[in-house]
Amino acid sequence: MADIKPPYRPAEAVIEANRCLFCYDAPCIMACPTGIDIPTFIKRIANGNPTGAAKTILSANILGASCARVCPTEVLCEGACVVLDREGEAVKIGRLQRFACDSVSGHAAALLPKPLPSTGKRVAVVGAGPAGLGCATELARLGHKVVVFERAEQAGGLNTYGIAYYKMKPVLSLEEVDLVRSLGVEIRCGVEVGRDITAAQLASDFDAVFLGVGLGDGTRLRIPGENLPGVRDALDFIREIHTKPLHDVAVGSSVAVIGCGNTAIDAATQARRLGADRVVVIYRRSEADMSAYGFEYKLAQADGAQFMFNTAPVEAVGAGGQVTALKLVKTRNSPGGPAEPLPGTEFTESFDLVLKAVGQEKQSGLISQLFPGLAIDKRGVVQRDPLTGATNLPKIFAGGDCGNGGREVVNAVGEGKKAARGIHAMLAGENVAGPVQPSRLGARDGAQGSGLRAPIRAHELEAQLHSNA
Repeated sequence: MADIKPPYRPAEAVIEANRCLFCYDAPCIMACPTGIDIPTFIKRIANGNPTGAAKTILSANILGASCARVCPTEVLCEGACVVLDREGEAVKIGRLQRFACDSVSGHAAALLPKPLPSTGKRVAVVGAGPAGLGCATELARLGHKVVVFERAEQAGGLNTYGIAYYKMKPVLSLEEVDLVRSLGVEIRCGVEVGRDITAAQLASDFDAVFLGVGLGDGTRLRIPGENLPGVRDALDFIREIHTKPLHDVAVGSSVAVIGCGNTAIDAATQARRLGADRVVVIYRRSEADMSAYGFEYKLAQADGAQFMFNTAPVEAVGAGGQVTALKLVKTRNSPGGPAEPLPGTEFTESFDLVLKAVGQEKQSGLISQLFPGLAIDKRGVVQRDPLTGATNLPKIFAGGDCGNGGREVVNAVGEGKKAARGIHAMLAGENVAGPVQPSRLGARDGAQGSGLRAPIRAHELEAQLHSNA
C-alpha cells in the first residue's frame, strides 16, 4: 500500500520545476477546474520557496494536497502542458503540487487568506465532501457564516472514505477538513438532513442552502445469487480499508471485480496489494469502451490484475452460504445499445470474493423528497446554472456529484467555489462577475458562461506574440 507516486525530495522538486516554461497564458491553468495559478507556484518551487508555492495553491483550492494525489493530472493540467521530454512526459504538476502542500503540513492554516468582515449572512451546506468543503471555504472567505451538515461520522466524503489507500490516506483528508474549520466554518457530523433537521428548517434558518450531497449506493447487478455473502460493493470494500487496520480487511484468494471504471481499478489493485492471489476485472464491453483512465489500467496490469473484456456475469454461485463462482457469458458490442450475450458461450470461473463496481445510484429520490419541486433532469441529477450553481428554487444551490453525476474531486471543489460566488452575488444583490478562472489573454470563443477559459494553443500564442511584436 505504498504511495504510487512517492514524494519529491527538495532537489528533485527544483529540477522538475525548472522544466516549466512559465507560459504567459498557461493552458495548465485553463485545464484546472479550481483555477490554480500553476506557473506561479512552480516558479516559487524553482526559486526555493515551497511555502509561497503552497500559499498560491491553497488560496485557489483548499484541498490542493489531496487533489495532487488523487486527481487525474495526466488528463487535466499535465494533459494541457506544452512541455514534453524525450519520453513524452509533461511537467509533473501533480507531484510538484504535493511537494509544496506537504511542505506546510501542520501549519497551512497560517497561509490561508484572511476572511472578509462578516456580512451577517448564514449559509447551510449539505454534505462535507469536496464540493461542500470547497463551497464552505469560499463562502467563509467572503465573510459569511457557514454551517456544514454531514451524516457520516467524519467529514471529507470520498476523500476520507473512498480513495484508494495507495493514493491517499484518510488522515490527509481530515487535516484538510481542519483547514476548512480554521476559517470559522462549523461542521456538524452525524447530522442527517431529513432525519435530524428538516430541509424546511434549513430554508427558514439560513439565507441560502448549498446541496453538495454525493452519489448513493452501488448499482445492483440484478443477477441470481447477488445477495450471497462474498458479493460486495467495491466502495464498501474500499471504505473498510479506510476504517479498519489493513490486516483485518478480508480479501479472497480469487477476486472478481465487475466493471471497468476507475473504482473497479482501485478495488482490483487494492485486492492484489492486500494479498489476493488472483484478481480478474470483468467488463461487458470492449477494452476501448472502458471508462477507466489509461494510466489506471496500466497500473492494475502492472499489479498483476487480469482482464476479461466482452464478458458479463449471469449468476453468482454459492456453496455453504458463501459465493464460490460466477457464471459468465461472452458478449458483443451492440451499436447504440447494451452489450449482447452470445448464445452458447457460457462458462464458470471460481471466485471467493466478488466486488461490484458498475456505478452508483443517483440520490434524486431523496433530494426530491427533501426539496419538493427541485428540478431533476432525466439523468437523475439536479438542474443548476453551471456558472452559479443556482437551481430553480429560491435560495437553493447545488454542485458536485448531485449536479454532475459523478466526476473528479477537483471538479467538485471547482463547482463548490462557483456556487459560493453565486450565493454571494445573490446575497449581495449583484451579478456574478464573469468566469472564475484566471486568464492573461482574455476569454476564448466558446468559453463564455461556462466558468472556464478555453486554452490558447501553442501556435495561436506564437502568432499573437508575433503580431504584438
